[in-house]
Amino acid sequence: MLKKTVNLIIAAFFISSVASAQNNLKLWYKQPAAKWTEALPLGNGRLGAMVFGGVNEELIQLNESSLWSGGPVKTNVNPASPSYLPKIRQAVNNGDYQLASDLCKKMQGLYSQPYLPLGDIVIRQNILHKNPSAYYRDLNISNAIATTRFTSNGTTFKREIFSSAPDQVIIIRLSASKSKQLNFTVGTRSVLHYQKQVVSGNQLLLKGKAPAQADPDYYHENKEPVIYEDTAGCNGMRFQLRIKAVSRDGNITTDTSGIHVQNASEVLLIVSAATSFNGFNKCPDKEGKDENAIAKNLLEKAEGKGYPALLDNHLQDYHHYFNRVSFTLKDSVLNRSSALLPSDERLKQYSDGRPDAGLEALYFQFGRYLLISCSRPGGLPANLQGLWNKELRAPWSSNYTININTQMNYWPAEPTNLSEMHQPLFGFLEDLSATGKITAKEFYDLPGWVAHHNSDVWALSNPVGNVGQGDPMWANWAMGANWLCRHLWEHYQFTKNTRFLKDTAYPLMKGAVQFTIGWLVEDKDGYLVTSPSGSPENLFINEKGKQGSIAQASTMDMSIIRDLFAHFTEAAQILGVDQPFRDTVIAKQKKLYPFHIGKKGNIMEWYKDWADVDPHHRHVSQLYGLYPGNQISPITTPELAAAARKTLELRGDEGTGWSKA
Repeated sequence: MLKKTVNLIIAAFFISSVASAQNNLKLWYKQPAAKWTEALPLGNGRLGAMVFGGVNEELIQLNESSLWSGGPVKTNVNPASPSYLPKIRQAVNNGDYQLASDLCKKMQGLYSQPYLPLGDIVIRQNILHKNPSAYYRDLNISNAIATTRFTSNGTTFKREIFSSAPDQVIIIRLSASKSKQLNFTVGTRSVLHYQKQVVSGNQLLLKGKAPAQADPDYYHENKEPVIYEDTAGCNGMRFQLRIKAVSRDGNITTDTSGIHVQNASEVLLIVSAATSFNGFNKCPDKEGKDENAIAKNLLEKAEGKGYPALLDNHLQDYHHYFNRVSFTLKDSVLNRSSALLPSDERLKQYSDGRPDAGLEALYFQFGRYLLISCSRPGGLPANLQGLWNKELRAPWSSNYTININTQMNYWPAEPTNLSEMHQPLFGFLEDLSATGKITAKEFYDLPGWVAHHNSDVWALSNPVGNVGQGDPMWANWAMGANWLCRHLWEHYQFTKNTRFLKDTAYPLMKGAVQFTIGWLVEDKDGYLVTSPSGSPENLFINEKGKQGSIAQASTMDMSIIRDLFAHFTEAAQILGVDQPFRDTVIAKQKKLYPFHIGKKGNIMEWYKDWADVDPHHRHVSQLYGLYPGNQISPITTPELAAAARKTLELRGDEGTGWSKA
């Protein structure tokens, strides 16, 4: 009996501690967002919203994860590509790195397509006083709900918004503390081509078509960077956005300018959306899904449930993932006053050097919140901006940048107990391996599969550059598939799911290994090296004082391959398969070009001890073996660990990105 009582006390204390830690998890502000980066993000893995919290005019910017320009990847776009590989390698061997870089452009394909915004919801609310009192907005990441609240002329108005994963809709509830005080118009718009249509007296529909082709924001060679028409009827997916207003009182009318609500006490706006995307290898137009039926069905099902059930479904689903981890840090300076500040003021104090353990814990949980919001089982993986984008041609196309960014998105998945959120990435890798097999053959005449630094919803895998206009510094890096295979292995390590290892991870890893064995060549000392090779987005200064980016055996390349080979051979042993091939890989692994320590005591980034054009570059690619790899350790490789430390000291904190992860 005593043991049972003690267990109950411990359980109650644990639950109380978790609840206390989770209750403080809010981003909150005393003013509306003035720009997009100040808006609050909501998402269910597919539908995203950025909530600005305006008073007279609320802006909610929307995204749907499958809404991209373009269509399935074109094949045979550069049939001469394989013929240039021997010439590039000869140029590298001759030390003519500029010629090698120029020739790499001869091995490029088309650019990836951009991720697109769906549209905006604009709520224009009639407020008597333009400067209301008691303004407050927050994002409660314990519940994944954004709230805006303010008082005008004695009435408190509130908007509560969440993006429901189980019901696949966005819910907006508007309420007033006094009856019949809600008067507003809900309108829609989009930067894409669209039409609006009145469905009924309380429902508005916006439908349109995505561009058949859109260039990256950094590419300016075409007079028409965005093209909507595709005479083949393939490219350019259709999309649809529906909004329905439900209220117990007041008057609701609808025309193409919006849904007009007058004299209501509480109004529920149900938002559904869908596209015709039907897979990476299907024409989104002529082979697309019925986006009209999907959006209509989702909205009708949600309306039939009512707000209490919708909210309960949302909370149960979200808490199932989020509440697995409670995280607190001891406040050694007892800086409790910071917790009472709005988030922008609190962050400013922290940036000025004031310790804030609570803010650090909030930051940790905010990362988990974002991953839950932008990557859900059965959906698409998180892109360069997660789920949220407002631009027609977003920075770097908001695509899948797989030379660091996609991987960083998923670094928290397993360690923070969000393993399921990893699944969209694995589904994407299966698509990428299909196009990657074609790329390996068409661009290199090699077996297996390969991917480079950029991809998109169509699983593009070729070196990008519009067939010769990309910078080889980033475009011709061929280690994307190999690095992504680490995520497969890490998922297995955390879950010990042998079926996943056998059916999903191992075939993908094996295909990447097959390409890599064909890709490696011997250097003058008999080591196996990659050639051509770069260190993502960085430049060197060679012994002749010339700048370059293409040589051989960058430290990152060799570290990634060492990682891949080690994981593959262990997986083959666990599964008891492919012993002859495993023996071949082990033999190759022993011949891989090793780490080298440079004259400054740092890990060398390049095949030779060259200087960096930018000593504080944002990437720290040469430290892949330290993290995410585990090839460098103070215990097992103390000299390399000391060199890694020196590398970080030399790089400094001026850059952003990986170096601060």
